[in-house]
Amino acid sequence: MKDWIATADRLSPWPQARVVVAGLGTSGFAAADGLLDLGAQVLVLDDADSAGNREKATVLEMLDAEVWLGSGAAANLPDGVDLVVTSPGWRPSAPLLAQAALRGVPVWGEVELAWRMMQPDRQVPWLAVTGTNGKTTTVGMLESMLTAAGLTTSAVGNVGRPIVEAVLDEVTYDVLAVELSSFQLHWTHSLSLHSAAVLNLAPDHLEWYADQPDPLAAYAADKARIYERVTHSCVYNVADPATERMVEEAEVVEGARAIGFTLGVPGPSMLGVVDDLLVDRAFIPQRRDSAVEVAKLADVVPYAPHNVANALAAAALARSFGVHPTAVANGLKRLRIGDHRIQTVAEVGGVRYVDDSKATNPHAAAASLAAFDSVVWIAGGQAKGTSFDDLVAAVAPKLRAAVLLGVDRQVIADALARHAPQVPVNVLDVSDHGAMQQAVEWAASRAVPGDVVLLAPGCASKDMYSDYAARGDAFAAAVATLTG
Repeated sequence: MKDWIATADRLSPWPQARVVVAGLGTSGFAAADGLLDLGAQVLVLDDADSAGNREKATVLEMLDAEVWLGSGAAANLPDGVDLVVTSPGWRPSAPLLAQAALRGVPVWGEVELAWRMMQPDRQVPWLAVTGTNGKTTTVGMLESMLTAAGLTTSAVGNVGRPIVEAVLDEVTYDVLAVELSSFQLHWTHSLSLHSAAVLNLAPDHLEWYADQPDPLAAYAADKARIYERVTHSCVYNVADPATERMVEEAEVVEGARAIGFTLGVPGPSMLGVVDDLLVDRAFIPQRRDSAVEVAKLADVVPYAPHNVANALAAAALARSFGVHPTAVANGLKRLRIGDHRIQTVAEVGGVRYVDDSKATNPHAAAASLAAFDSVVWIAGGQAKGTSFDDLVAAVAPKLRAAVLLGVDRQVIADALARHAPQVPVNVLDVSDHGAMQQAVEWAASRAVPGDVVLLAPGCASKDMYSDYAARGDAFAAAVATLTG
Protein backbone atom coordinates (compact mmCIF):
# COMPACT_ATOMS: atom_id res chain seq x y z
CA MET A 1 0.00 0.00 0.00
CA LYS A 2 1.20 3.51 -0.79
CA ASP A 3 1.89 5.48 2.40
CA TRP A 4 0.35 8.65 0.97
CA ILE A 5 -3.09 7.03 0.58
CA ALA A 6 -3.89 7.74 4.24
CA THR A 7 -3.81 11.49 3.60
CA ALA A 8 -4.53 11.45 -0.13
CA ASP A 9 -6.26 14.36 -1.83
CA ARG A 10 -6.91 15.48 -5.39
CA LEU A 11 -3.28 16.50 -5.92
CA SER A 12 -1.76 13.19 -4.74
CA PRO A 13 0.17 10.96 -7.23
CA TRP A 14 -2.88 8.89 -8.22
CA PRO A 15 -1.30 7.40 -11.39
CA GLN A 16 0.87 5.33 -9.02
CA ALA A 17 -2.15 3.80 -7.29
CA ARG A 18 -4.03 0.62 -8.14
CA VAL A 19 -7.60 0.96 -6.86
CA VAL A 20 -10.33 -1.67 -6.73
CA VAL A 21 -13.92 -0.44 -6.97
CA ALA A 22 -16.26 -2.98 -5.36
CA GLY A 23 -19.63 -2.94 -7.10
CA LEU A 24 -20.81 -1.35 -10.33
CA GLY A 25 -24.00 0.30 -9.12
CA THR A 26 -24.68 4.03 -9.33
CA SER A 27 -22.08 4.99 -6.73
CA GLY A 28 -19.56 2.41 -8.00
CA PHE A 29 -19.71 3.74 -11.53
CA ALA A 30 -19.31 7.31 -10.26
CA ALA A 31 -16.37 6.30 -8.06
CA ALA A 32 -14.62 4.57 -10.95
CA ASP A 33 -15.20 7.60 -13.15
CA GLY A 34 -13.79 9.90 -10.47
CA LEU A 35 -10.72 7.73 -9.92
CA LEU A 36 -10.04 7.61 -13.66
CA ASP A 37 -10.30 11.39 -13.71
CA LEU A 38 -7.56 11.45 -11.05
CA GLY A 39 -5.43 9.16 -13.22
CA ALA A 40 -5.60 6.06 -11.00
CA GLN A 41 -5.30 2.48 -12.27
CA VAL A 42 -8.85 1.20 -11.75
CA LEU A 43 -10.19 -2.35 -11.49
CA VAL A 44 -13.97 -2.72 -11.03
CA LEU A 45 -15.38 -5.97 -9.61
CA ASP A 46 -19.02 -7.07 -9.60
CA ASP A 47 -20.55 -10.54 -9.42
CA ALA A 48 -23.59 -9.43 -11.46
CA ASP A 49 -23.04 -9.85 -15.20
CA SER A 50 -26.21 -7.97 -16.11
CA ALA A 51 -26.95 -6.01 -19.27
CA GLY A 52 -26.78 -2.76 -17.31
CA ASN A 53 -23.41 -3.65 -15.82
CA ARG A 54 -22.04 -4.69 -19.19
CA GLU A 55 -23.08 -1.35 -20.64
CA LYS A 56 -21.37 0.56 -17.82
CA ALA A 57 -18.30 -1.70 -18.14
CA THR A 58 -17.98 -0.80 -21.82
CA VAL A 59 -17.93 2.90 -20.97
CA LEU A 60 -15.34 2.46 -18.22
CA GLU A 61 -13.14 0.23 -20.38
CA MET A 62 -13.09 2.94 -23.03
CA LEU A 63 -11.66 5.20 -20.30
CA ASP A 64 -8.93 2.59 -19.56
CA ALA A 65 -10.50 0.88 -16.53
CA GLU A 66 -10.38 -2.88 -16.12
CA VAL A 67 -13.73 -4.51 -15.31
CA TRP A 68 -14.41 -8.05 -14.10
CA LEU A 69 -18.03 -9.23 -14.11
CA GLY A 70 -19.67 -12.53 -13.31
CA SER A 71 -19.98 -15.06 -10.51
CA GLY A 72 -16.95 -14.93 -8.22
CA ALA A 73 -15.52 -11.77 -9.78
CA ALA A 74 -15.74 -9.91 -6.49
CA ALA A 75 -14.91 -12.83 -4.20
CA ASN A 76 -11.19 -12.17 -3.79
CA LEU A 77 -9.00 -9.10 -3.50
CA PRO A 78 -6.24 -9.12 -6.13
CA ASP A 79 -2.62 -8.57 -5.13
CA GLY A 80 -0.99 -5.17 -5.32
CA VAL A 81 -4.08 -3.15 -4.45
CA ASP A 82 -3.51 0.19 -2.68
CA LEU A 83 -7.13 1.17 -1.99
CA VAL A 84 -10.63 -0.31 -2.14
CA VAL A 85 -13.62 1.94 -2.82
CA THR A 86 -16.78 0.07 -1.88
CA SER A 87 -20.42 0.49 -2.75
CA PRO A 88 -22.47 1.38 0.35
CA GLY A 89 -24.53 -1.81 0.41
CA TRP A 90 -21.46 -4.02 0.91
CA ARG A 91 -21.15 -5.16 4.53
CA PRO A 92 -17.71 -5.10 6.17
CA SER A 93 -17.92 -8.90 6.42
CA ALA A 94 -18.06 -9.30 2.61
CA PRO A 95 -15.08 -11.51 1.67
CA LEU A 96 -13.33 -8.90 -0.45
CA LEU A 97 -13.63 -6.20 2.23
CA ALA A 98 -12.62 -8.61 4.99
CA GLN A 99 -9.52 -9.49 2.99
CA ALA A 100 -8.72 -5.79 2.60
CA ALA A 101 -8.95 -5.34 6.37
CA LEU A 102 -6.61 -8.29 7.00
CA ARG A 103 -4.03 -6.90 4.57
CA GLY A 104 -4.28 -3.36 5.90
CA VAL A 105 -5.65 -2.01 2.62
CA PRO A 106 -7.76 1.12 3.27
CA VAL A 107 -11.47 0.92 2.40
CA TRP A 108 -13.36 4.09 1.45
CA GLY A 109 -16.87 4.71 0.24
CA GLU A 110 -17.77 6.93 -2.70
CA VAL A 111 -18.59 9.69 -0.20
CA GLU A 112 -15.06 9.63 1.25
CA LEU A 113 -13.60 9.61 -2.27
CA ALA A 114 -15.71 12.64 -3.22
CA TRP A 115 -14.54 14.52 -0.13
CA ARG A 116 -10.88 13.77 -0.90
CA MET A 117 -11.37 14.83 -4.53
CA MET A 118 -12.31 18.34 -3.39
CA GLN A 119 -9.23 18.81 -1.21
CA PRO A 120 -7.23 20.98 -0.96
CA ASP A 121 -8.17 23.50 -3.65
CA ARG A 122 -11.76 22.82 -4.76
CA GLN A 123 -13.54 22.78 -1.43
CA VAL A 124 -17.33 23.19 -1.42
CA PRO A 125 -19.16 23.27 1.95
CA TRP A 126 -21.47 20.35 2.67
CA LEU A 127 -24.71 20.59 4.66
CA ALA A 128 -25.53 16.97 5.42
CA VAL A 129 -28.48 15.00 6.77
CA THR A 130 -28.82 11.51 8.16
CA GLY A 131 -31.37 9.70 10.33
CA THR A 132 -33.61 6.68 10.16
CA ASN A 133 -36.43 8.55 8.42
CA GLY A 134 -37.04 11.80 6.57
CA LYS A 135 -33.59 12.20 4.99
CA THR A 136 -34.65 12.59 1.37
CA THR A 137 -37.52 14.95 2.20
CA THR A 138 -35.27 17.11 4.41
CA VAL A 139 -32.52 17.31 1.79
CA GLY A 140 -35.13 18.29 -0.82
CA MET A 141 -36.37 21.05 1.48
CA LEU A 142 -32.80 22.19 2.14
CA GLU A 143 -31.92 22.27 -1.56
CA SER A 144 -35.05 24.34 -2.26
CA MET A 145 -34.19 26.82 0.52
CA LEU A 146 -30.61 27.21 -0.72
CA THR A 147 -31.83 27.73 -4.28
CA ALA A 148 -34.37 30.32 -3.09
CA ALA A 149 -31.45 32.15 -1.47
CA GLY A 150 -29.77 32.43 -4.88
CA LEU A 151 -27.09 29.85 -4.14
CA THR A 152 -25.84 27.31 -6.69
CA THR A 153 -26.44 23.92 -5.11
CA SER A 154 -27.41 20.31 -5.76
CA ALA A 155 -29.00 17.52 -3.71
CA VAL A 156 -26.53 14.63 -3.74
CA GLY A 157 -25.56 11.43 -1.94
CA ASN A 158 -28.09 8.83 -0.85
CA VAL A 159 -30.81 10.96 -2.47
CA GLY A 160 -29.77 9.34 -5.77
CA ARG A 161 -27.06 11.48 -7.34
CA PRO A 162 -23.52 10.42 -6.38
CA ILE A 163 -21.41 13.17 -4.83
CA VAL A 164 -18.48 12.36 -7.10
CA GLU A 165 -20.71 13.24 -10.04
CA ALA A 166 -21.24 16.72 -8.61
CA VAL A 167 -17.52 17.09 -7.89
CA LEU A 168 -16.80 16.33 -11.56
CA ASP A 169 -19.42 18.83 -12.78
CA GLU A 170 -18.29 21.87 -14.68
CA VAL A 171 -20.67 23.83 -12.42
CA THR A 172 -19.07 25.68 -9.51
CA TYR A 173 -21.28 25.02 -6.51
CA ASP A 174 -21.63 27.34 -3.53
CA VAL A 175 -22.78 24.53 -1.25
CA LEU A 176 -24.06 20.95 -1.49
CA ALA A 177 -27.15 19.46 0.21
CA VAL A 178 -26.02 15.94 1.10
CA GLU A 179 -28.05 12.93 2.20
CA LEU A 180 -25.96 10.27 3.96
CA SER A 181 -27.05 6.78 4.98
CA SER A 182 -25.49 4.78 7.81
CA PHE A 183 -23.90 2.54 5.16
CA GLN A 184 -22.24 5.52 3.50
CA LEU A 185 -21.10 7.00 6.80
CA HIS A 186 -19.54 3.69 7.86
CA TRP A 187 -16.91 4.07 5.14
CA THR A 188 -16.04 7.72 5.83
CA HIS A 189 -12.87 8.77 7.64
CA SER A 190 -12.06 12.44 7.07
CA LEU A 191 -15.32 14.35 6.43
CA SER A 192 -15.39 17.78 8.06
CA LEU A 193 -18.83 19.13 7.23
CA HIS A 194 -19.95 22.74 7.60
CA SER A 195 -23.12 21.57 9.37
CA ALA A 196 -24.86 18.24 9.90
CA ALA A 197 -28.19 16.95 11.19
CA VAL A 198 -29.34 13.63 12.61
CA LEU A 199 -33.13 13.66 12.30
CA ASN A 200 -33.97 10.64 14.47
CA LEU A 201 -32.79 7.20 15.45
CA ALA A 202 -34.87 4.01 15.40
CA PRO A 203 -34.11 0.35 14.60
CA ASP A 204 -33.58 -0.17 10.86
CA HIS A 205 -31.18 -2.04 8.58
CA LEU A 206 -30.19 -4.20 11.52
CA GLU A 207 -29.50 -7.08 9.14
CA TRP A 208 -26.51 -5.06 7.82
CA TYR A 209 -25.10 -5.08 11.36
CA ALA A 210 -26.15 -8.63 12.23
CA ASP A 211 -22.57 -9.76 12.89
CA GLN A 212 -22.04 -7.00 15.51
CA PRO A 213 -22.54 -7.73 19.24
CA ASP A 214 -25.10 -4.91 19.44
CA PRO A 215 -26.50 -4.18 15.94
CA LEU A 216 -28.49 -1.11 17.04
CA ALA A 217 -25.48 0.42 18.78
CA ALA A 218 -23.35 -0.17 15.66
CA TYR A 219 -26.05 1.44 13.49
CA ALA A 220 -26.21 4.44 15.84
CA ALA A 221 -22.42 4.77 15.89
CA ASP A 222 -22.36 5.03 12.11
CA LYS A 223 -25.06 7.70 12.16
CA ALA A 224 -23.06 9.64 14.77
CA ARG A 225 -20.03 9.81 12.46
CA ILE A 226 -21.74 12.65 10.60
CA TYR A 227 -20.98 15.04 13.49
CA GLU A 228 -17.24 14.32 13.63
CA ARG A 229 -15.12 17.36 12.71
CA VAL A 230 -18.19 19.57 12.00
CA THR A 231 -17.06 23.19 11.75
CA HIS A 232 -20.29 25.17 12.31
CA SER A 233 -23.53 23.52 13.52
CA CYS A 234 -24.57 20.09 14.79
CA VAL A 235 -28.36 19.94 14.42
CA TYR A 236 -30.21 17.46 16.66
CA ASN A 237 -33.81 16.45 17.41
CA VAL A 238 -34.91 17.63 20.86
CA ALA A 239 -37.56 14.88 20.93
CA ASP A 240 -34.94 12.18 20.29
CA PRO A 241 -32.34 12.28 23.10
CA ALA A 242 -30.09 9.82 21.25
CA THR A 243 -29.34 12.50 18.65
CA GLU A 244 -28.36 15.02 21.33
CA ARG A 245 -26.03 12.46 22.94
CA MET A 246 -24.34 12.01 19.57
CA VAL A 247 -23.59 15.73 19.48
CA GLU A 248 -22.31 15.72 23.05
CA GLU A 249 -19.92 12.85 22.29
CA ALA A 250 -18.69 14.13 18.89
CA GLU A 251 -15.20 15.52 18.32
CA VAL A 252 -16.07 18.75 16.52
CA VAL A 253 -13.98 21.71 15.44
CA GLU A 254 -13.71 24.28 18.22
CA GLY A 255 -16.53 26.80 17.97
CA ALA A 256 -19.09 24.45 16.42
CA ARG A 257 -22.55 24.83 18.00
CA ALA A 258 -25.30 22.40 19.04
CA ILE A 259 -28.62 23.45 17.47
CA GLY A 260 -31.88 21.75 18.43
CA PHE A 261 -35.17 21.52 16.56
CA THR A 262 -38.50 20.88 18.26
CA LEU A 263 -42.21 20.82 17.49
CA GLY A 264 -42.68 22.81 20.71
CA VAL A 265 -41.66 26.31 21.70
CA PRO A 266 -37.89 26.54 21.19
CA GLY A 267 -35.35 27.42 23.82
CA PRO A 268 -32.21 29.41 22.99
CA SER A 269 -30.12 27.79 20.21
CA MET A 270 -33.17 25.97 18.86
CA LEU A 271 -35.72 26.20 16.05
CA GLY A 272 -39.31 25.36 16.85
CA VAL A 273 -42.99 26.20 16.55
CA VAL A 274 -44.91 29.11 18.09
CA ASP A 275 -48.63 29.21 17.25
CA ASP A 276 -48.71 28.67 13.46
CA LEU A 277 -45.14 29.78 12.81
CA LEU A 278 -41.78 28.07 12.40
CA VAL A 279 -39.29 30.22 14.29
CA ASP A 280 -35.54 30.50 14.70
CA ARG A 281 -34.08 31.16 18.15
CA ALA A 282 -30.59 30.01 17.23
CA PHE A 283 -29.13 32.13 14.44
CA ILE A 284 -30.08 35.59 15.69
CA PRO A 285 -28.07 37.84 18.05
CA GLN A 286 -30.98 38.32 20.49
CA ARG A 287 -31.75 34.59 20.83
CA ARG A 288 -31.87 34.72 24.64
CA ASP A 289 -35.19 36.55 24.67
CA SER A 290 -36.67 36.50 21.14
CA ALA A 291 -37.06 34.55 17.90
CA VAL A 292 -37.53 35.29 14.20
CA GLU A 293 -40.17 33.79 11.91
CA VAL A 294 -38.73 31.63 9.13
CA ALA A 295 -41.97 30.14 7.71
CA LYS A 296 -45.61 29.36 8.43
CA LEU A 297 -46.94 25.91 9.21
CA ALA A 298 -49.08 26.27 6.09
CA ASP A 299 -45.86 26.41 4.03
CA VAL A 300 -45.13 22.76 4.93
CA VAL A 301 -46.85 20.56 2.33
CA PRO A 302 -47.99 17.89 2.89
CA TYR A 303 -48.68 18.81 6.50
CA ALA A 304 -47.82 16.17 9.08
CA PRO A 305 -45.95 16.55 12.37
CA HIS A 306 -42.92 14.64 11.15
CA ASN A 307 -42.81 16.75 8.00
CA VAL A 308 -42.78 19.91 10.12
CA ALA A 309 -39.81 18.42 12.00
CA ASN A 310 -38.08 17.81 8.66
CA ALA A 311 -38.70 21.43 7.67
CA LEU A 312 -37.23 22.69 10.95
CA ALA A 313 -34.11 20.57 10.49
CA ALA A 314 -33.69 21.82 6.93
CA ALA A 315 -34.21 25.39 8.10
CA ALA A 316 -31.56 24.95 10.81
CA LEU A 317 -29.02 23.79 8.24
CA ALA A 318 -29.91 26.57 5.81
CA ARG A 319 -29.76 29.22 8.54
CA SER A 320 -26.37 27.87 9.66
CA PHE A 321 -25.15 28.79 6.18
CA GLY A 322 -26.54 32.31 6.42
CA VAL A 323 -29.75 31.82 4.42
CA HIS A 324 -32.26 34.63 5.05
CA PRO A 325 -35.59 33.68 6.71
CA THR A 326 -37.49 34.75 3.59
CA ALA A 327 -35.58 32.19 1.51
CA VAL A 328 -36.45 29.47 4.04
CA ALA A 329 -40.17 30.23 3.61
CA ASN A 330 -39.92 30.58 -0.18
CA GLY A 331 -38.03 27.31 -0.42
CA LEU A 332 -40.80 25.47 1.42
CA LYS A 333 -43.52 27.13 -0.67
CA ARG A 334 -41.86 26.16 -3.96
CA LEU A 335 -41.13 22.58 -2.97
CA ARG A 336 -43.31 19.66 -3.93
CA ILE A 337 -42.43 16.44 -2.17
CA GLY A 338 -42.02 13.40 -4.44
CA ASP A 339 -44.58 10.67 -4.91
CA HIS A 340 -45.25 7.96 -2.32
CA ARG A 341 -44.69 10.26 0.69
CA ILE A 342 -48.04 10.88 2.46
CA GLN A 343 -49.62 11.35 -0.96
CA THR A 344 -53.41 11.40 -1.23
CA VAL A 345 -54.27 9.39 -4.34
CA ALA A 346 -58.08 9.56 -4.12
CA GLU A 347 -61.09 10.22 -1.94
CA VAL A 348 -63.98 7.80 -2.32
CA GLY A 349 -67.19 8.04 -0.33
CA GLY A 350 -65.62 10.29 2.28
CA VAL A 351 -62.61 7.98 2.73
CA ARG A 352 -59.11 9.26 1.85
CA TYR A 353 -56.61 6.84 0.31
CA VAL A 354 -53.06 7.85 1.20
CA ASP A 355 -49.86 6.39 -0.25
CA ASP A 356 -46.85 6.50 2.08
CA SER A 357 -45.04 3.55 0.54
CA LYS A 358 -41.78 5.35 1.43
CA ALA A 359 -42.46 4.40 5.07
CA THR A 360 -40.16 1.38 4.92
CA ASN A 361 -39.57 0.82 8.64
CA PRO A 362 -41.69 0.92 11.81
CA HIS A 363 -40.47 4.38 12.85
CA ALA A 364 -41.53 5.88 9.51
CA ALA A 365 -44.87 4.09 9.64
CA ALA A 366 -45.47 5.42 13.16
CA ALA A 367 -44.82 8.98 11.99
CA SER A 368 -47.24 8.48 9.11
CA LEU A 369 -49.97 7.01 11.31
CA ALA A 370 -49.55 9.89 13.77
CA ALA A 371 -50.78 12.30 11.08
CA PHE A 372 -54.31 10.80 11.04
CA ASP A 373 -57.09 10.16 13.56
CA SER A 374 -58.74 6.98 12.27
CA VAL A 375 -56.94 4.58 9.95
CA VAL A 376 -57.41 1.35 8.08
CA TRP A 377 -53.77 0.34 7.83
CA ILE A 378 -52.16 -1.56 4.95
CA ALA A 379 -48.75 -2.87 6.00
CA GLY A 380 -46.15 -5.57 5.46
CA GLY A 381 -43.18 -6.58 3.35
CA GLN A 382 -39.60 -7.19 4.48
CA ALA A 383 -39.29 -6.28 8.17
CA LYS A 384 -35.45 -6.31 8.11
CA GLY A 385 -35.23 -7.75 11.60
CA THR A 386 -37.20 -4.93 13.25
CA SER A 387 -39.98 -5.16 15.86
CA PHE A 388 -43.49 -3.70 15.54
CA ASP A 389 -44.47 -3.94 19.21
CA ASP A 390 -43.75 -0.31 20.13
CA LEU A 391 -45.43 0.95 16.95
CA VAL A 392 -48.63 -1.03 17.45
CA ALA A 393 -48.85 -0.15 21.14
CA ALA A 394 -48.56 3.55 20.26
CA VAL A 395 -51.07 3.67 17.40
CA ALA A 396 -53.62 1.05 18.48
CA PRO A 397 -56.31 3.66 19.36
CA LYS A 398 -56.16 5.02 15.81
CA LEU A 399 -56.67 1.71 14.04
CA ARG A 400 -60.09 0.82 12.65
CA ALA A 401 -58.61 -2.29 11.00
CA ALA A 402 -55.41 -3.61 9.43
CA VAL A 403 -54.66 -5.70 6.37
CA LEU A 404 -51.24 -7.29 6.04
CA LEU A 405 -49.29 -8.59 3.07
CA GLY A 406 -45.74 -9.55 2.20
CA VAL A 407 -43.16 -12.01 3.45
CA ASP A 408 -43.08 -10.75 7.06
CA ARG A 409 -46.79 -10.03 7.45
CA GLN A 410 -47.03 -12.41 10.41
CA VAL A 411 -44.49 -10.32 12.37
CA ILE A 412 -46.96 -7.42 12.30
CA ALA A 413 -49.95 -9.70 12.88
CA ASP A 414 -48.33 -11.02 16.05
CA ALA A 415 -47.65 -7.50 17.32
CA LEU A 416 -51.28 -6.54 16.65
CA ALA A 417 -52.48 -9.63 18.51
CA ARG A 418 -50.36 -8.69 21.53
CA HIS A 419 -51.07 -4.97 21.69
CA ALA A 420 -54.30 -4.33 19.76
CA PRO A 421 -56.40 -7.51 19.98
CA GLN A 422 -59.58 -5.50 19.41
CA VAL A 423 -58.47 -4.42 15.89
CA PRO A 424 -59.83 -6.56 13.01
CA VAL A 425 -56.88 -7.95 11.04
CA ASN A 426 -56.77 -9.64 7.64
CA VAL A 427 -53.52 -11.51 6.93
CA LEU A 428 -53.41 -12.16 3.19
CA ASP A 429 -51.91 -15.45 2.08
CA VAL A 430 -51.17 -14.38 -1.49
CA SER A 431 -47.67 -13.06 -2.17
CA ASP A 432 -48.02 -11.81 -5.74
CA HIS A 433 -49.05 -8.39 -7.03
CA GLY A 434 -52.71 -9.32 -6.70
CA ALA A 435 -52.32 -9.01 -2.95
CA MET A 436 -52.44 -5.22 -3.12
CA GLN A 437 -55.77 -5.31 -4.96
CA GLN A 438 -57.21 -7.60 -2.30
CA ALA A 439 -55.77 -5.42 0.46
CA VAL A 440 -57.34 -2.24 -0.91
CA GLU A 441 -60.72 -3.88 -1.51
CA TRP A 442 -60.81 -5.29 2.04
CA ALA A 443 -59.67 -1.96 3.51
CA ALA A 444 -62.40 -0.15 1.60
CA SER A 445 -64.99 -2.54 3.01
CA ARG A 446 -63.90 -1.67 6.56
CA ALA A 447 -63.44 2.11 6.23
CA VAL A 448 -66.18 4.62 7.07
CA PRO A 449 -66.46 8.29 6.04
CA GLY A 450 -63.74 10.31 7.74
CA ASP A 451 -61.28 7.40 7.79
CA VAL A 452 -57.97 7.19 5.98
CA VAL A 453 -56.91 4.01 4.21
CA LEU A 454 -53.17 4.32 4.65
CA LEU A 455 -50.43 2.39 2.90
CA ALA A 456 -47.60 2.80 5.42
CA PRO A 457 -45.96 -0.63 5.16
CA GLY A 458 -43.26 -0.27 7.82
CA CYS A 459 -41.27 -2.69 5.69
CA ALA A 460 -39.06 -2.80 2.62
CA SER A 461 -40.72 -3.76 -0.65
CA LYS A 462 -38.43 -6.09 -2.56
CA ASP A 463 -40.15 -9.30 -1.53
CA MET A 464 -42.95 -8.37 -3.97
CA TYR A 465 -41.96 -5.21 -5.85
CA SER A 466 -38.91 -3.70 -7.52
CA ASP A 467 -38.96 -0.80 -5.04
CA TYR A 468 -41.22 1.27 -2.80
CA ALA A 469 -42.37 3.35 -5.79
CA ALA A 470 -43.68 0.27 -7.60
CA ARG A 471 -45.53 -0.74 -4.44
CA GLY A 472 -47.08 2.73 -4.20
CA ASP A 473 -48.07 2.58 -7.86
CA ALA A 474 -49.78 -0.77 -7.23
CA PHE A 475 -51.73 0.81 -4.37
CA ALA A 476 -52.80 3.74 -6.54
CA ALA A 477 -53.86 1.38 -9.33
CA ALA A 478 -55.92 -0.70 -6.90
CA VAL A 479 -57.59 2.42 -5.51
CA ALA A 480 -58.39 3.50 -9.07
CA THR A 481 -60.51 0.36 -9.52
CA LEU A 482 -62.74 1.56 -6.68
CA THR A 483 -63.58 4.72 -8.60
CA GLY A 484 -63.77 3.12 -12.02
